[in-house]
Amino acid sequence: MSEPIKYQIEVTAESTYLEEQSDEAAEQYVFAYRVRMTNTGEVPAKLISRYWHITDATGAVQEVRGLGVIGEQPVIKPGQQFEYTSGVSLNTPVGTMRGSYQMVAEDGIPFEADVPQFVLSIPRTLH
Repeated sequence: MSEPIKYQIEVTAESTYLEEQSDEAAEQYVFAYRVRMTNTGEVPAKLISRYWHITDATGAVQEVRGLGVIGEQPVIKPGQQFEYTSGVSLNTPVGTMRGSYQMVAEDGIPFEADVPQFVLSIPRTLH
């Protein structure tokens, strides 16, 4: 039997192409992404900051760091979820994102919640 994990936030993300905000002729492709964080650990944790590693189809990388998400630094209690939507613009119709959230547990212990890589793609580009 495995021991419960005290500090753990599970993260899932999915993207949607925003055709109405994009300008394909100018090579500007805009995507919304929705992130869901679930505290599967044993203690409440506060999201302090974020890090994103965004790669387009040419291999160009954008790195984004900042405090909180959408102007918030939510506290997520065990068993609870926090969800938000944000956006990103690429110069290619396909790319990827991955990253992490820097968290601090209620007992003062810092830890990271990894965001698995997900794809940004206009419809009918990838199979």
